[in-house]
Amino acid sequence: MQLSFPVSEAPDVISIERGRILFAGPVEFVKGVVAMAGLPDPDRMEVCFAGRSNVGKSSLINALTGRKGIARASNTPGRTQEINYFSVGPERYLVDLPGYGFANAPLPVVERWQKLLKSYLSGRQTLRRAFVLIDARHGVKAVDEEILTLLDKAAVTFQAVLTKTDKVKASELEAVLIQTRAALSKHPAAFPEIVLTSSETGDGIETLRSIIAHIA
Repeated sequence: MQLSFPVSEAPDVISIERGRILFAGPVEFVKGVVAMAGLPDPDRMEVCFAGRSNVGKSSLINALTGRKGIARASNTPGRTQEINYFSVGPERYLVDLPGYGFANAPLPVVERWQKLLKSYLSGRQTLRRAFVLIDARHGVKAVDEEILTLLDKAAVTFQAVLTKTDKVKASELEAVLIQTRAALSKHPAAFPEIVLTSSETGDGIETLRSIIAHIA
């Protein structure tokens, strides 16, 4: 019996090279957006990265692009308060969404960027996939469920990406995978594979690059 939501297998040599070439090309910060009116023209496909505050989103984007510091990483939850756009070659945008959940910011600020996040996920027609980052130490939390449900309603395909896998033992990771699979099974928009990553060790980075390179 095939396992529901298996871990993505390592890509073949051709797929690895395709992903490498994509991210070896121009990757540039385009703009930070604080309102829907400020979004770039929808002239290319885009993928976005969503995750609760301090899940390691900026660190993963830095590892993915191979450009240290292109996305601002911080130990302070909620530092990213904008939708940050990066161009990856001439045909793709990579989008860093504001962290959701707990944030070290005034409540009105939190509410404003949470509203922006939801508007983007519901209304961006060129969005091809959302990568929802889940901390491998904690699994899917209630605040993640809110975003997963929103993605279901918006009919946006999302793929779970476990971060910080180097921080947990194999037995602990397996338990989190079981919990994550159970959570994903309730969401029709969930892509049926999970990616395991570590920004520290580089695990899963080639896989994620390959996945993005193959999204049309």
